[in-house]
Amino acid sequence: MTFLPNPSDPGAAPPDCVVLALPAELDFCNAMGLLPLIMTAVRARADARTLVLDLTTTHFMDSQGVRLLDEVALRLPGRVRLRVAADPEGVTTRVLELTGLRRDVPVYDSLAEAVRPGEAMSFGPRG
Repeated sequence: MTFLPNPSDPGAAPPDCVVLALPAELDFCNAMGLLPLIMTAVRARADARTLVLDLTTTHFMDSQGVRLLDEVALRLPGRVRLRVAADPEGVTTRVLELTGLRRDVPVYDSLAEAVRPGEAMSFGPRG
């Protein structure tokens, strides 16, 4: 099945925020196919300053899902910051903690928190 990331309705998200809802499962079958779609959505918005990937309904993620998030973080233009919204009790949050990606990418407990202006967390340069 083909999945395209869907623009979410983040409610009070700032106008320079791109929000994409990701599928219920992120694994070897779909993760790398999502990368060009995510990057295209960001490039289509010249005013984008924040990309929020909504994983609040993602209930399964393997190492390819982690790799996808890492690749997105590495490839984003310098002006764009990545944020992730994930269920704090879900598998996705646990995978992000176990792999250490949560140290590099800010993860919020809800979409509302992730899109809130001024909620930025500071992380060191990647590389």
